[in-house]
Amino acid sequence: MKKTLEDIKKYDTFIYDRFEIVYGEFLVTIKFYYEIVGLKKFVHKIEIPLSNVNVDYDYVKKLAFNIGLLELVSYWKSTISSNLIINCGTISAKQQEFFKKIYYHGLGEFFYLNGIDPEYDTFVTINSKGPVYDKMIDYQGYGNLICIGGGKDSCVSLSLVEKTNDTECFIINPKSVMLECAKTAGYNDDEIISVKRIIDKGLLELNEEGFLNGHTPFSAMVAFVSYLTAYLNNKKFIVLSNENSANEANVVGTKINHQYSKSYEFESDFQNYANEFLGAHIKYYSLLRPLTEYQIGMLFAENKKFHKIFKSCNVGSKVVPWRWCCDCAKCLFVYCLLAPHLYKDELVEIFGEDLFEKETLITTFKELLGKENVKPFDCVGTFEEINYAITKTIKRIGEVELPYLLKFYKDNYYDETILAWDLEHSYNENNSLSKDEEKMIKEAIGYER
Repeated sequence: MKKTLEDIKKYDTFIYDRFEIVYGEFLVTIKFYYEIVGLKKFVHKIEIPLSNVNVDYDYVKKLAFNIGLLELVSYWKSTISSNLIINCGTISAKQQEFFKKIYYHGLGEFFYLNGIDPEYDTFVTINSKGPVYDKMIDYQGYGNLICIGGGKDSCVSLSLVEKTNDTECFIINPKSVMLECAKTAGYNDDEIISVKRIIDKGLLELNEEGFLNGHTPFSAMVAFVSYLTAYLNNKKFIVLSNENSANEANVVGTKINHQYSKSYEFESDFQNYANEFLGAHIKYYSLLRPLTEYQIGMLFAENKKFHKIFKSCNVGSKVVPWRWCCDCAKCLFVYCLLAPHLYKDELVEIFGEDLFEKETLITTFKELLGKENVKPFDCVGTFEEINYAITKTIKRIGEVELPYLLKFYKDNYYDETILAWDLEHSYNENNSLSKDEEKMIKEAIGYER
């Protein structure tokens, strides 16, 4: 039975007590010790492969401490304790504001779905004590660390980034789909850095007992963990595949965004934080930031070697093998996005059925189109580009009998003037790409202005 807010108010103190680092010959293990006072203690664990033979142990302590400041949110959210006490290190007021912003906006969906409306200035008070981790180093990394999630976006990045001896893939808790995507792009086992992240089972127990649960800023965790992973493995660039579409809110008129930690706002904030407080001058950025989800789908449609491998469905990821459930917003979104290029036979071969024929998806369809007040809480594109993709699909298949969802759209919303947008060739200048990368992306989409 779900706990009420009154039930959890008595657990008003959360402690980030300490962390431990153990070095093996080729592996670094870090344990983080957390406590919800009066309720439960937790040990969170990550294991990162190590190849850098010149590791500065004091510097690793600083990075590990910072990872702990982000990882704690998975446990803290169970009771949203108003007092956060950090016993294992001291952070400045500026650092506090950085993490408070991540906690607040990264948990925007969590707060919304749990009926919580916190005040930004007062939802948590942070008190820290202990050492100040201010070690700076003279570091020179080489090559790329490409983050792989198994979906179409990282497959497009894999197809664009030149494979060199200094380029490796980065995967957290790898599934077979993620490994297959990397290997299809030409990377062998020795060129894939797999990080193991282990959640304390006590958190699952709290979930079962009805304490608060929901979406956390996973990509923010990826930022911190990939930064340490890059350092431990001599890498200079952390390459993400987050697109411009990730900036759009899910709830109309708010900043509540399922993809907040994939947004350009977070990317910029993390870059600034890393430059000031982490200091290894490792570049964390998204290669696909200038593009929309529609454009990424357009580029992915051309990379047929990935079509039978990639997966994005979060529901289907919970079973083995990972599959498309064909009933959720993410499945329908990807289907809509690829439809202008692959509908019908190729798309049905990927998903196993024609999602446009499923009447049960009509509400989800309208939510993706922006015809409801809330966009599905998943990694989906903007309202405009879904309308663009559907209009493009209907125009391409012409005067034939349309499947259920496309007929519904044709009868209620169809307007070809949206195609004047020329979405295929749009380019967002708010990005962190180098001049050479900008040229490569513009060439890929045929951008000529």
